Amino acid sequence: MAVFTNHSAVGVREDLSDLIYSIAPTDTPFLNSVGQGTATNTTHEWQTDSLAAVNVGNAAVEGADASTATLSATTRLSNRCQISQKTISVSRTLEAVDKAGRKSEQAYQLAKASKEIKRDMEAILLSNQVANAGSAAAARTLGGLQTWLNTNGDFGSAGVAGSLGTTARTDSSEAERTFTETILKTVVKEVYESGGDPTILMVTPAHKQTVSTFAGIAAQRYMAPADQPTTIVGAADVYMSDFGTISVVPNRFMVASNSADDVALVLDPEFAEVAYLRPFETNDLAIAGDQANKQQLIAEYTLGVLNEGAHGIIADLS
Repeated sequence: MAVFTNHSAVGVREDLSDLIYSIAPTDTPFLNSVGQGTATNTTHEWQTDSLAAVNVGNAAVEGADASTATLSATTRLSNRCQISQKTISVSRTLEAVDKAGRKSEQAYQLAKASKEIKRDMEAILLSNQVANAGSAAAARTLGGLQTWLNTNGDFGSAGVAGSLGTTARTDSSEAERTFTETILKTVVKEVYESGGDPTILMVTPAHKQTVSTFAGIAAQRYMAPADQPTTIVGAADVYMSDFGTISVVPNRFMVASNSADDVALVLDPEFAEVAYLRPFETNDLAIAGDQANKQQLIAEYTLGVLNEGAHGIIADLS
């Protein structure tokens, strides 16, 4: 007698998991490390100041008149607010049908867009993009961190630092350099001498591996008890510098933020912030008839480099 099998049957339900798997990275180390501020105009401004140089000859004659005051004004700085947005458009039919892995396609796509904008912002904030006032036909852009760091840095032989968010860093025309501990020590020392207290070294994934090969770090063994496996320690998450402890933080989006050559950033997060003119908001867009549901996720923000001397940059790296 013939056996009726699955191959011939009609109406067998498909096996589609209710889970949706994605390994796309969503962590944003820079956004999470710096402060959050408020902008009140499309041009966000702040002031910096510094103390007079130390005077080892500061001695006065007894009974003498007071010396002439030598005061200095603050420095006024600014950056432009940039708008980043994503538009979600889902048909009413798609929203209505039974779906695997999510009940609402609109809500699922909106949550996905939120993660994508934050990734975009991370790369933009760390970039070598210059500030631009924009126009009726061109978008405003903020000056990325690389365009601000001028005081403390180590560049290739023909590399040039950026300035004030309006001048981009110039890649060296010479061969890219290997990231070394000597270069790192130089820039950390410069930041310290400028008055900063750096606590973060932000690097590309490849340079995170390079830091782990610095002297005294690589290939240590942790001897576990006999009933547990031995661990080989070949990574460094903390760098003990002469001027304090620095967390070594890999950033997946730093590669996309670079113009060509790679950089490493020595940061004092107390002196950087993301200022929002309009925090994240969702706008319902007009629809007609049975058109798709439309929503816009939008944020307007800028980078505040509260004092660029608190940070450092290592550029023109391979």
